Amino acid sequence: MSQADSGIPSSALGTGSADEPRGLTPFQTVGPYFAILPLAGENFAAVASSIVIEGTVRDGAGAIVPDALIETWQADAVGRCDAIDPAFRGFARAMTDESGRYEIRTVMPGPIGKSHAPHILVGILARGVLTRLVTRIYFPGHSANATDPILSQVPESRRATLIAGTGGPDRYRFDIILQGPGETAFFDA
Repeated sequence: MSQADSGIPSSALGTGSADEPRGLTPFQTVGPYFAILPLAGENFAAVASSIVIEGTVRDGAGAIVPDALIETWQADAVGRCDAIDPAFRGFARAMTDESGRYEIRTVMPGPIGKSHAPHILVGILARGVLTRLVTRIYFPGHSANATDPILSQVPESRRATLIAGTGGPDRYRFDIILQGPGETAFFDA
């Protein structure tokens, strides 16, 4: 097939000279392949001190995202990240449903060291999201939120996007907005 027959503009193909500037290769969306991944919406074996984190994932237009994958990593109830308790993995994974909802049952994480407020790390993958988005969930009313070294780097006007709302006893609401007004604060990771 000749260059003229390929349907590709000659400016994109170039002449083959090593010194010739080339255009960028466009991003390609692959997947989602979430249906083949094991899902675990619980982060521990059944214990009495569990909490539930629930929320929705929405895109920049406010539309629900029915096929996002939410992954969480966290410390245990006393702030250890080394998973000494065999009933606690420190990791959970959940898919959003057709309403864009997700739910994760876990334990309230303890503060890590003397400076980090209790928090849960969150990774989000979704259709059209080419790299994992990373954020954190902090809990309302915790005194260490004021001095947490990561939360304090987020502009004050955006911090509320990282603090879960309350949804009842031992229930927290954390809605994720992927872009646009009210966008959840994401971190380079």
